[in-house]
Amino acid sequence: MNYKKLIAERIKEHVDLNLNDIEKLIEIPPKSDMGDYAFPCFQLAKVLRKAPNMIALELQEKINKDGFEKVTTAGPYLNFFADKAVFNKNTIEKILNEKDNYGSSKIGEGKNICVEYSSPNIAKPFHVGHLFSTSIGNSLYKILSFEGYSCVRINHLGDWGTQFGKLISAYKRWCDKEALQKEPIKELLRIYVKFHEEAEKDPALEDEGRMYFKKLEDGCKEETELWQEFKNLSLKEFKKLYKLLNVEFDSYAGESFYSDKMDAIIDDIDKKGLLVESNGAKVVMLDEYNMPPCIIKKSDGATIYATRDLAAATYRKNTYDFYKSIYVVGMDQSLHFRQVFTTLKLMGNKWADDCIHVGFGLVRFADKKLSTRKGDVIFLDDLLNESTEKTLEIINEKNPNLENKEEVAKKIGIGAVIFTYLKNNREKDIVFNWKDMLSFDGETGPYVQYSYARGKSILRKVGGAKADADYGKLNSKEEFELVKTLEGFNKSIMNAINKLEPYIVTRYVIEAAKAFNKFYNSHSIINEEDEGLKAARVKLVKSTCQVLKNGLGLLGIEVVEKM
Repeated sequence: MNYKKLIAERIKEHVDLNLNDIEKLIEIPPKSDMGDYAFPCFQLAKVLRKAPNMIALELQEKINKDGFEKVTTAGPYLNFFADKAVFNKNTIEKILNEKDNYGSSKIGEGKNICVEYSSPNIAKPFHVGHLFSTSIGNSLYKILSFEGYSCVRINHLGDWGTQFGKLISAYKRWCDKEALQKEPIKELLRIYVKFHEEAEKDPALEDEGRMYFKKLEDGCKEETELWQEFKNLSLKEFKKLYKLLNVEFDSYAGESFYSDKMDAIIDDIDKKGLLVESNGAKVVMLDEYNMPPCIIKKSDGATIYATRDLAAATYRKNTYDFYKSIYVVGMDQSLHFRQVFTTLKLMGNKWADDCIHVGFGLVRFADKKLSTRKGDVIFLDDLLNESTEKTLEIINEKNPNLENKEEVAKKIGIGAVIFTYLKNNREKDIVFNWKDMLSFDGETGPYVQYSYARGKSILRKVGGAKADADYGKLNSKEEFELVKTLEGFNKSIMNAINKLEPYIVTRYVIEAAKAFNKFYNSHSIINEEDEGLKAARVKLVKSTCQVLKNGLGLLGIEVVEKM
């Protein structure tokens, strides 16, 4: 039952306000003894020309109270206490009926959304920073798809640009071809770092790098074949990591895919009188928008990634006819996307307003900064392996006889890492702390996974119910608070979509796990003698497990049945 809608309909019978406007005003009180829902009467004061507290009293007398335990007032607020038996029954049975679909709706039906995420650079390591984009994008894809949107997962590979000219130069000078086949990313990183070290001594190397990239742009055979080899070797390594993370893509169209589509974009910009020359480069001036020029072509005639992003956005609109196009890219690219979206709009594309940059912060270990040029990176596979190993150590200490403990450690270890990335507002930096991240207490992935496993353990021990569930007996504070939390799952998902913030779902599963553990620690389930109450509690446990599983699934985290 949608209680907010029901309350809005009851209030609508007595006031001349739009139903949706009434529903938006309804709040959840900060304390349960103040009611389950509250309607503030301030906005009615002007319409009815009465004090808000008087309006609340009048509505309290007139309103239809069916389905509610009671309706009270507190100053200007009209407070609604749900009928616990009805609320419990409706919520729990809805969860158990809908199972894996609980929390889902059809709000996105018929709407396409492009989600660009991960997008590592070819020939460079997939490091801990890349998982920020990967985990946020994958979660947004799952959340949006869950609510009915048709999503296209795009991995916009960084497979074009001057760095490939530099890499070709480095390959010709220093590459160990045996090492390249054995550990391609590490060898490519080694020679890339060496190039920059040598270029500091001999700046002419930078010119050589630019020359090789120009040859690549011109389609020269040797440079193209080398670039393709770098790309194939890199993708093979990347896909191993994606498999480990259970991440998939519909498109791997990277920057190079748009190389034959840029001339048409440049011509279009020129025809619209937007292209001007500045210090030998071709740019779109954005002074009136308080931004530096958007560079379309550099002075040497080479394109820049803004050109490719303009071509990519146009291609995606023409190909997918997107409702929204989301770019999950670090905050340091905010200006770039503002320039690109503004240029698209100046070109006459109204859909430019549907392009959204979803930014995120930085990843740090203590005060260590990451730099590919200096070779100071932490490989993601090393991080995931270490997390799995540390989790296995904890399992060996606490439950050494656990079945399939290596597989369990893998799911918990990887889940803990993903959870850490999605735990807070995406614009907030992450500082890794192993002790906090892998703790089975507190606001962590393992804590939520343990709560699920605890619930499943209870269900295995209790067996089948001997009586019908008496939902009216789930009337303690801990029981009703848990049911209310479970009922709010869809609301958290809608909020996450509106703000494009997966952490809202992460916070939700943390609160659901906390509410479950408060209930578990306060009430007997297996040894409860009242069979009607026992059956109701068992169904409450079952529905909690279902919601935790659904919530973790939207974050890209697997559950474990035993821990």
